[in-house]
Amino acid sequence: MPTYDYICKANGRVVEVRHPMSQTLRTWGELCRVAAIDPGDTPQEAPVEKLITGGNVVSSASLKNPEPACGGGSCGMPACGGGTCTMEGG
Repeated sequence: MPTYDYICKANGRVVEVRHPMSQTLRTWGELCRVAAIDPGDTPQEAPVEKLITGGNVVSSASLKNPEPACGGGSCGMPACGGGTCTMEGG
């Protein structure tokens, strides 16, 4: 399930939540219910706005450590190098 960032301009808070793409959150009360947080003093009908973010997309060219954390695929992940990927041991 994707994550989304919402801002409430009434209180200046940005909250990250997970919900289906088909769901739309429009108020602080809805956002607080999905995020399981206390709405505090902010009116529950205060509008919220979904922020446009990059989500969880990361360009491999921007990574500082091009090697996978498991050392080139030694944990069962593909070993990639020079644009080709193979499964180790297989």
